[in-house]
Amino acid sequence: MHDILTVTLNPAVDLSTSVDHVEAGPKLRCDRPMTDPGGGGINVSRAIGILGGQSRAMVAVGGATGDMLLGLLANEGISTLPFDSPGATRQSLAVTDRGTGQQYRFVMPGPDWDQAQLNSVLKAIADAVPQGGYVVLSGSQPPGIPPEFASLVCTALSATGARVIVDTSGDALHHLAEAKTAPPFILRMDGEEAEGLAKRPLPTREDSAEFAASLVAKGAAEAVIVARGADGSVLATKDERLHAMAADVPVKSKVGAGDSFVGGFTLALAQGCDYGTALQRGAASASAAVMTDATRLCTREDAERLVAECPLTRL
Repeated sequence: MHDILTVTLNPAVDLSTSVDHVEAGPKLRCDRPMTDPGGGGINVSRAIGILGGQSRAMVAVGGATGDMLLGLLANEGISTLPFDSPGATRQSLAVTDRGTGQQYRFVMPGPDWDQAQLNSVLKAIADAVPQGGYVVLSGSQPPGIPPEFASLVCTALSATGARVIVDTSGDALHHLAEAKTAPPFILRMDGEEAEGLAKRPLPTREDSAEFAASLVAKGAAEAVIVARGADGSVLATKDERLHAMAADVPVKSKVGAGDSFVGGFTLALAQGCDYGTALQRGAASASAAVMTDATRLCTREDAERLVAECPLTRL
């Protein structure tokens, strides 16, 4: 199996709780909160561990919440490479209204980074990656990190043979979609993000696959994945277009589904699977994740069982 390194510059300590009804004004008496380590790359490492694989998580941490985060990761058996953050690790809060079943998510900003800290973390990533490993960049970027961060990582790793998998959004995604140099190995986005880039609706899986293929043709990545929610995910390379259906399961919470997908997909690639098998395993992991409460991720039992319910087709 190839080595997997996940990178999280903007992690969080995630608190999740429930209340009878969310309303403005009165004090809302909440259930005892659950506390989880959070952040895209961290959740990918957690999902990989749940699925029986191993990875290392490079995570920027600072302050008391940073210490708490490292403790939570240690409790889950995640191998960490801590990197000093320029400020305290942030927190986030998810509150479920039991009356409606709706979930409200409050996400705090991370600390500000400067150029020296950016240069330092780029060197740390390059030093940590073995020849031919996988590097996963997932989640939001803290203030001060430029939109071209993923391209800078790809450039820093160009001599290592490492394959970079990016799941991002906003300005960082727009940069990658237009970048002409140092593309990642895999670029993933959700359907809404894809429509924003395409500047048009993508109502069918064929539409999503066509758009993903157009990004590949522009040199944005070797393969592009577009997630389509309950309709699964499509993947396009220069030679093929694939679709893996999402399993028909009861939905408790969509939090962590994307990270579970990336975890299952990356682990499959690292184990030597082809794109189609990896896409199915990613779809099954995402389907398993929506069956769990709050900030919980997939379970291995469900993810393995649901592969058969995520059929692969060629478009």
